Amino acid sequence: MLRGFRDFILRGNVVELAVGVVIGSAFTAIVTAFSDAIINPLLNVFGGAEVGGLKIHILPGREDTALDFGMLLTAIINFLLIAAVVYFFIVTPMNKLDQLQKRHRGVAEETPAPTDTELLTEIRDLLADQASGAAGGAHSRQEPR
Repeated sequence: MLRGFRDFILRGNVVELAVGVVIGSAFTAIVTAFSDAIINPLLNVFGGAEVGGLKIHILPGREDTALDFGMLLTAIINFLLIAAVVYFFIVTPMNKLDQLQKRHRGVAEETPAPTDTELLTEIRDLLADQASGAAGGAHSRQEPR
């Protein structure tokens, strides 16, 4: 059981995942600071002093009944910023690196899978070859309709 756990930990995916979590956590702090310092003040411009930005009080004077649309917009913007940075600075370079490593090792690019029509045509031709192979004659290939 411990050998299986050791193999799981040393597989590499777990280490990459851990690095991604640490980098994501560190970057989240940067995006949160950006949102608090720049995005939130810009969103607060759209509300008056009595509303507090994009915050609407259902019952006046009670903070627990406030609908804070600015906080929701900030969270959406944070998510999009983090997703964009992870994609453009982590996922895209890793995909390029993986492609370069495959080329370096001589691994051929994946060929597209044949279509159903191509497979059926090949099967038909093989069956025709087998049927005419015993007689030694050639067969005529017909194109699929």
